[in-house]
Amino acid sequence: MSELIDLAALPHDFAWGTATSAYQIEGAVAEDGRSPSIWDTFSHTPGKIDNDDHGDVACDHYHRWREDIALMKQLGTNAYRLSLAWPRIAPGGEGPPTPKGLDFYDQLIDGLLEAGITPSVTLYHWDLPQVLQDRGGWPERETAEHFAAYASLAAERFGDRVTQWATLNEPLCSAWIGHLEGRMAPGLTDLNAAVRASYHLLLGHGLATQAIRAAAPGAQIGIVNNLSTVEPASDRPEDVAAARRVDGHTNRWWLDPVHGRGFPADMLEVYGVELPERAGDLATIAQPLDWLGLNYYFPAVVSDDPAGPAPHAHQVRRESVPRTGMDWEIDASGIETLLLRLTNEYGARKLYVTENGSSYPDVVRPDGTIDDPERTDYLVRHLAACASAARKGAPLAGYYAWSLLDNFEWAYGYDKRFGLVHVDYETQRRTVKGSGLRYADIIRGHQGRVSRAA
Repeated sequence: MSELIDLAALPHDFAWGTATSAYQIEGAVAEDGRSPSIWDTFSHTPGKIDNDDHGDVACDHYHRWREDIALMKQLGTNAYRLSLAWPRIAPGGEGPPTPKGLDFYDQLIDGLLEAGITPSVTLYHWDLPQVLQDRGGWPERETAEHFAAYASLAAERFGDRVTQWATLNEPLCSAWIGHLEGRMAPGLTDLNAAVRASYHLLLGHGLATQAIRAAAPGAQIGIVNNLSTVEPASDRPEDVAAARRVDGHTNRWWLDPVHGRGFPADMLEVYGVELPERAGDLATIAQPLDWLGLNYYFPAVVSDDPAGPAPHAHQVRRESVPRTGMDWEIDASGIETLLLRLTNEYGARKLYVTENGSSYPDVVRPDGTIDDPERTDYLVRHLAACASAARKGAPLAGYYAWSLLDNFEWAYGYDKRFGLVHVDYETQRRTVKGSGLRYADIIRGHQGRVSRAA
């Protein structure tokens, strides 16, 4: 299947990476001064997580990071997207950092660089310190201000070695799923709180961008959004209008403000919530970006649902379409469509696919190996679509497979496995899957092509 990928379309310095996030893999939630995050609280609330799972141990990456770097080297990757745990660095949400928390990330970053792997650091992958949630969380402006202070602290400490920074990961999930749908931390179902959280998340992005640039002038800064292609389930005018609303809710609400276009007027009408805007905020949110990150997993096919919550649309399940173990529809062409949209509609100067992957139930053979042909096929087809987008002009600079390891998959607990590397959670034994071996083969193919061209 590797022949599906036009490796020549990818730049010679392409970032071949994997991605993880702190709460999903680190464990050690009460060690060395780390305070609880909203995900510690949410995951320990009965009934919120499948099987009542939680991230207390997860993949024990806090103690096994050297082993995990060795796995990255085995795969041949040259980049790694990680997130910092805000409550591990600044357990009070503000104020003095914990030395041991900073030391952990110092060692991890140094270990990556020694292995020839470039760290790409995300400041916020959903683990808000609970102490800030207790003071109102993202619906309150002060959280954005505290986030900027935390960003400054991180950039001052790590900016001599880290050049690539993402402010936020998937703010859609933090705002909509966490504050409107209630399926993620902090578990609210309040449209007013959700809209206010969305605003302050983006304000926090702008303030953090300014803070990072002040502390580390050479930093390359972006934001990571999970986007979907959106199409109506039928040609009925109601469904066409619903698709427009879903595009606004999922895509434009997060893209337009950071590109200086303000918040979409049609969605302000849909939500009917007044933004907590102050003079100068929109300019702060629209700080120039060095790159954009795209997380892509599935398309959205929607129908009108006037009685449902905003955006008053329902996702339609098409029975004839292949799906992952998450029951997510598979459409590799969507990643190409979105990369080209970001290029042509938003003028992106540099793009990364910061997450892309699939969950399937893995079967460990008697000899300990794991063959996962469905995940391998998903990986290859989406990489082929990425290469096609690059060939058509998308400034694609890298791809980070989700995920390096099987891990704590939020509300789904540990049953859903996305890793290129299998984790036996009882023993913490790591085993590279067939998809990981194929990824390594693709990386070698591209690097070999680059070497021959040189």
